[in-house]
Amino acid sequence: MYASSNAYANANNAYMNNQVMTASRTKLVVMLYDGAIRNLKLAKLAIDERNIEKTNTCVIKAQRILGEFMSTLDLEQGGDIAKNLMSLYDYMYRRTIRANIDKDQGILDEVIGYLEELRDAWSQIS
Repeated sequence: MYASSNAYANANNAYMNNQVMTASRTKLVVMLYDGAIRNLKLAKLAIDERNIEKTNTCVIKAQRILGEFMSTLDLEQGGDIAKNLMSLYDYMYRRTIRANIDKDQGILDEVIGYLEELRDAWSQIS
């Protein structure tokens, strides 16, 4: 049984790797938003389970994605849009820190809402 679940995991990893390697830049951005949203939803479930370690791990994964978004913004070329996105990403990052400290699902819902709106906008572009 272990071999079949391991084979499934390997096949899934290969599929995801192929998706990433063949995706357009716009699709990659959507995939990153999906990853952040998924991890924050998993963090909410972990809060319900009172699993502090899993909550922390999932929130940190979402924070890394937000950090990646912030680090790739070109504030000089992007003008006001890039500056506004930077402010929003920074706000969401700080909110996830507070949510992780307080184990606050409401804050996670707030951030998930922003991420879903941004993801949907990028989805329409692609």
